Amino acid sequence: MTWKTFVRNAAIGSVAIGAVGLAGCSRPSYLLAGADPADPSVPVAVAGYRSTVAPYTTLRPTAPRSWREQNEQVAPAPKSGH
Repeated sequence: MTWKTFVRNAAIGSVAIGAVGLAGCSRPSYLLAGADPADPSVPVAVAGYRSTVAPYTTLRPTAPRSWREQNEQVAPAPKSGH
């Protein structure tokens, strides 16, 4: 790399870094849609309450039952013809 190429690349890089740095200091170029979120007088939707444990059912152990009775409750229905 020659000295001339190095100086040119350094100048281009410096301009690019400066442009990015200045862009960070500028105001946003987009407009906010709707009301200002920091304005306390703006009406908002009511926050509802939903319990996170409402569908809970206890999983505590129950009294022991016969293994045959337990299997019959969970076994698939018998196929017809067999």
